[in-house]
Amino acid sequence: MVLRRPLDAVLVLDKPSGMTSNAALQAVKRLYRARKAGHAGTLDPLASGVLPILFGEATKFASFVLDADKEYRATVKLGETTSTADAEGEIIERRKVDLADAEIEAALSRFRGEILQTPPMHSALKRDGRPLYELARAGLKVERAPRPVLIRELRLVVRRAEMIELVVRCSKGTYVRTLAEDIGAALGTGAHLAGLVRTAAGGYRIEQAVGLEELERMQEAERDARLVALDGPLAGLARIDLDTPSADRFRNGQAVGAGAASTGQCAVYGGRGEFLGVGEIGGAGDLRPVRLTACLPPAAGPGRAQAAE
Repeated sequence: MVLRRPLDAVLVLDKPSGMTSNAALQAVKRLYRARKAGHAGTLDPLASGVLPILFGEATKFASFVLDADKEYRATVKLGETTSTADAEGEIIERRKVDLADAEIEAALSRFRGEILQTPPMHSALKRDGRPLYELARAGLKVERAPRPVLIRELRLVVRRAEMIELVVRCSKGTYVRTLAEDIGAALGTGAHLAGLVRTAAGGYRIEQAVGLEELERMQEAERDARLVALDGPLAGLARIDLDTPSADRFRNGQAVGAGAASTGQCAVYGGRGEFLGVGEIGGAGDLRPVRLTACLPPAAGPGRAQAAE
């Protein structure tokens, strides 16, 4: 019988292509012998890159990663349209590509800022309880309402004939393969997403990520050294430090004085540096609990685990 550990931390995984996000999660959970784990933001099997794995108490704060902007390095093949808008589908149309870089840049400019995007049939969105990709595999097609997404950055970084590489920084809910297909339509050549790497999600970047094969080669102590503190998803929030009496009341679900002029959500810590959870400061300056952690030791430094044996 495997002894499971009560870890409370985050691992920034570089998910390999060809593997589902859930399969990657289960592999990591097994390696760490973790009691509880989840991931923050599904990546398609075709894609690789940043997949935050949240252990224990960190799972309470997954929404802060899910709701955050994402960044990608997208490889787009011009001149070929596929049935799935990516490299896994069948090629359904080929067109000649005879474009100057300036024409590509002009097309990209049309997709920066807030745009309307129609979700693809090959997606996990559900209709009557069934994922759209199941309907698509059965040869069915249903109407999907366009929805607004925000493209904060869309930049051409490399071009090799019909193959272009783009940096995309976007809001949650953006389908990069749909973006690739729409860019191809705007250029008049057609296009599909040939490759995708997520380079950032919720403040976590590919530079701090570790691959699954590398994790498998490590000893347990080495793997634990790759964990980061569970409050990482809250890096964008203001920090509030409470004295011990106020921290005790806050931990018990009571409102306390914040001593801050700002309002809105914030990350809250006790007098010993322990992470208490997320609070919200109201207009009267009172700090109310929104989501609390269990009783944890003082926050670990970067790269160290919040773990108990």
